[in-house]
Amino acid sequence: MDNIQPTQSRRSFLRKCALVAGGSAAVSMSRLGSTAPAQAAAVIGGKGLAKLPKAKGPRLVIVGAGTSGLTIARHAKRAHPRFDVVVVDKQYMYCSCFTSNLWYDNLINLEFRADYSFLDAARNHNFIYFSATATGLDRSAHKLYTNMGEIPYDFLVVAPGIDYDYARIGVKEPEVEYALRTSYPGGFTMPTEHVAIRDKIHSFEGGVFVQTVPAGNYRCLPAPYERACMIASWFKQKGIKGKVLVLDANPEITIKAKGFHAAFDELYKDIIEYKPSVEIKAVDPDKRLIKTEFTSYTFDDASIYPGVRAATLIEQMGLLDPESLQKEARIDPYYYNVPGDEHVYVTGDARPMPYSKSANTANSEGAYVAKVLAARAQGKKIPWESPETLCYSMVNGSPTQAIAVDAHYAYDKKTRSFQFANVKLFEQRDHAMAEAYLEWAKGLYRDMFA
Repeated sequence: MDNIQPTQSRRSFLRKCALVAGGSAAVSMSRLGSTAPAQAAAVIGGKGLAKLPKAKGPRLVIVGAGTSGLTIARHAKRAHPRFDVVVVDKQYMYCSCFTSNLWYDNLINLEFRADYSFLDAARNHNFIYFSATATGLDRSAHKLYTNMGEIPYDFLVVAPGIDYDYARIGVKEPEVEYALRTSYPGGFTMPTEHVAIRDKIHSFEGGVFVQTVPAGNYRCLPAPYERACMIASWFKQKGIKGKVLVLDANPEITIKAKGFHAAFDELYKDIIEYKPSVEIKAVDPDKRLIKTEFTSYTFDDASIYPGVRAATLIEQMGLLDPESLQKEARIDPYYYNVPGDEHVYVTGDARPMPYSKSANTANSEGAYVAKVLAARAQGKKIPWESPETLCYSMVNGSPTQAIAVDAHYAYDKKTRSFQFANVKLFEQRDHAMAEAYLEWAKGLYRDMFA
């Protein structure tokens, strides 16, 4: 895979992508069966009906044009052409989190992951794209509220993604959280974060660069380790005298551990320092200091990933599971609808099942939920299908080499939880895997936009 140099300016990128917002290893089934409130408190920003064409069939409204939402939009229309699909998102352009780490090491250009229009997706897949911000929900009246007016629905999918939870690393003061968000972004929500991180890496002159890894079911389990490799690869190629300090809240690398450890030890022995079981208690952004119970770490620059929770829109809409540690939605774990309400669904990274919060999972899950919606719109039933987590990680930039995992999920009756099933690990890094990585990404982009 030849390196493709970025050809798009930072200013152009910000114009296109600015402000796009996009646990445990098991989740109990016993707490997911109760019915959520019939009506959520609504914050209504617009008056009257939204200015949309009249529905020509059962209206399926999807909040969130991320991987999950766009996949459902396409596949629901395919499975049931009578659906009148409306996708609601506040931006016009899509920019993926997946493959972002490759951009840091100049392995892809910016257009590869950022040059995608929701308008193109809507035209190509015969749905309506509506630029608006969802503000509330009235489930009893089947109405979604937005700042551009209310949208009646027959079926509603809420796929708002994640927000950060800085309290999990001891940050409670708004001033400190703001400083961390702006100066040391996590790099897993807004695409502007990726611009900031890339600038940090490319302007780094030496010292300690910290990459933290949160506990729980965070977005894309291997991504922080892949990012450490790409930063180290850049330092190695450019002769930068720097160290990448990986502070992991987990006792071990969460997935593909053998492959990542091999890369750390064989490719970046003098660059990457890995420290497991690091529970962050506080961060001082001014002093560039990370505090734990027993010690402190100083750094010259950092990407601080604090841990995740479901997007706050889940609470706004009254869909929160009050027992969820990561403030995720309460839904039927097999069919994704709110218990007692087969008209409202939550998908993607806001759902509570312990599936990987990653692109391929959201894509395969979205294709299945589209089938569920199509079946229910026609009074039918379908069997449950497991999502698939196919995930590649680049571990070397020159030459390009990657590792991968391919897994499904199954419900364990003994533990009353979902677990990994049929796991296939490809932890011997090679160039062919790197080539497959790019083709996999292109396939996801095609599915959503082409």
